[in-house]
Amino acid sequence: MTHVEDELTSQPECWERAEAEAVRHFGALPARGERVAIIGCGTSYFMAQAAAVLRESAGQGETDAFAASEFPRGRSYDRVVALTRSGTTTEVLDLLGQLKGRTRTTALTADPATPVMTAADEVVVLDFADERSVVQTRFATTALTLLRAHLGLHTDAVVADARTALATPVPEELVGCTQFTFLGRGWTVGLANEAGLKMREACLAWTEAYPAMEYRHGPISVTTRGTATWMLGDVPEGLAEQVRETGALWVPGALDPLAELVRVQRLAVAVAAARGLDPDRPRHLTRSVILARP
Repeated sequence: MTHVEDELTSQPECWERAEAEAVRHFGALPARGERVAIIGCGTSYFMAQAAAVLRESAGQGETDAFAASEFPRGRSYDRVVALTRSGTTTEVLDLLGQLKGRTRTTALTADPATPVMTAADEVVVLDFADERSVVQTRFATTALTLLRAHLGLHTDAVVADARTALATPVPEELVGCTQFTFLGRGWTVGLANEAGLKMREACLAWTEAYPAMEYRHGPISVTTRGTATWMLGDVPEGLAEQVRETGALWVPGALDPLAELVRVQRLAVAVAAARGLDPDRPRHLTRSVILARP
């Protein structure tokens, strides 16, 4: 079993623990009414996208998401939340350093022995969700679960759906597809982006991700036989029928969207195996991007 496969199967237990951790770290997480930005890189950025929409939709306050390198430094926030599994990513640490003493910052990380512990004003350590793999699975979803629980949006049904996602075989017809498109709405747009990234990282698949209503505005033109179009969240009226008319495989999201992401993670491992690839050794990637100083 690969590290990726081993780690992604532990997600239900990690999510249960994250729910309890949310209560313990209540004071370090955004308060109702705060103007918040959530930042990250790669997978963490996509989790930030999902969390930002969830918080603002829940009426908790204006919430934006940015890649750490694209943060608008002239904009004012009450708090900036950084998602960083390794606690060593250069862009995240640089931004936290620039915000020190000006804007309250909170970091969610997996490793308590890294520079982020002093770079942020407050730190939430999810070391039980740390990973050996380069490809992120359980840390990202556990961090998002913590934030969902903080908003009162996590339920036992989410964990049950994750267990279903792990117990249900990956369909062979999905493994045989050559192109994968992931669609989302609202907070699940971030999950769709992450689903596409997982497939690219772990199995070098051709993947795309879009807001579901944007799919008709051009992207559907490349959809054909051999394409899997996977919906995470509520389906726009008529879209499934349009996709099927192209000859593509339509994959409805029957589970909680975060559990659907677990299904995608399993698909990425299965496709990697079918293509003779090792998902623990993704091409050109390292566990953390640490840039050399001039």
